[in-house]
Amino acid sequence: MNPIIDTNLVLNRTIPPPIKDAVEFNLTLKPYTKYALSNGAPVYYINDGTEEVALVEIVFNAGNSFENKNLIASATNYLLKNGTSKKTALEINEHFEYYGAYLNRTCNNETTVLTLHCLSKHLNVLLPVIKEILTDSVFPEEELAIFKQNSIQHLSVNLKKCDFVANRLIDQYLYGAQHPYGRVSSVEDIQAITREDLVNFFANFYRKASCKIFAAGKLPADFENLLNESFGELHLNENITSVIHKTEMVAEKKSRINNDPNGVQGAVRIARPFPNRHHPDFKRASVLNTLFGGFFGSRLMSNIREEKGYTYGIHSFLENHIRESAWVISTEAGKDVCEATIEEVYKEMKILREELIDDEELLLVKNYIMGAHLGDIDGPFQVIARWKSLILNDLDETYFYDSMSTIKNISAEELKELANKYLQPEEFFELVVI
Repeated sequence: MNPIIDTNLVLNRTIPPPIKDAVEFNLTLKPYTKYALSNGAPVYYINDGTEEVALVEIVFNAGNSFENKNLIASATNYLLKNGTSKKTALEINEHFEYYGAYLNRTCNNETTVLTLHCLSKHLNVLLPVIKEILTDSVFPEEELAIFKQNSIQHLSVNLKKCDFVANRLIDQYLYGAQHPYGRVSSVEDIQAITREDLVNFFANFYRKASCKIFAAGKLPADFENLLNESFGELHLNENITSVIHKTEMVAEKKSRINNDPNGVQGAVRIARPFPNRHHPDFKRASVLNTLFGGFFGSRLMSNIREEKGYTYGIHSFLENHIRESAWVISTEAGKDVCEATIEEVYKEMKILREELIDDEELLLVKNYIMGAHLGDIDGPFQVIARWKSLILNDLDETYFYDSMSTIKNISAEELKELANKYLQPEEFFELVVI
């Protein structure tokens, strides 16, 4: 017997499916749940997902903006998990590995972060060890000695790389050598770190801390209680505010550094100061930056990589600093074409100042940015990361939705106006390190 086929349900493969531009989507940011520990420390979490996994991030106001001696913030943060009075560094690492968990630590300019990835069911045995780390880290002399030896070796290797040196120098040019965004490490700084420095910084910024906790994943029903049992009695809600530092840009706008006499490649950095996210131009400039050098199909990539073949890749970006920012163009090219590369960057700036972007390219850029945002909020870990960025920058969901509106509605005329305001070569620092 032949089956009866409903022809209305058969897919007609001669007709292509409808295509919907990403700009037509209305993205929403899943709201978080806010909870306060007994000590008042805020917790922001997203209880969502299909897998039994969890992310917990503890963010401290303890970045290098708070240190009174170079490298102390990053050294303290790195050595947090290298020993307590009850556990050695090996025992701490083995504990997390036994449960298939990973505890990472990161030091930024304003903040430091402890990040835990684990199976949700193991939070009850992992959070108490993090509590022990935050209250009883002892910074053993032998661990500090290993850290200093490794840091000096890494620095000596990196100082031979033109891109590493260029990244250090351009930040100094933009912010000043004594500004937290511009300070760099030296062998002397590393050698000068003492255990007493670490113990004091730990006491002032971890045992008595200003922190926020972010979490996401398929969290256990007693998640709030688990956090409060481990951290609710700690001093995590102290009044530790960010320190404001004065920016002192260098006077000379153009620099050429010969770092390696035998080098065949040069690192090119072109950068200017730029307002932070609270400035009304920031959201619109993010769109202009994407067009200019922010993705693989950008103007800079099409010209300098695809057409000229000067580099494997070139990109521009707005720096992700909280207090101040910068607009940076970054690439590495053969040393014989570094100057030609800079000329082409300025040519692309000139075109954006003088010519309107056509509708097709503008739609391509808008669709790319919206597609990237789609990926950035796909899953609970990504959503809480977006919320963390907003909260740490003193922003709320209005900023997210205003950004989506800006992407959809910005015009070619607005982009040209922004290019004339900000893409002026005389405003940029120019650095080549070979």
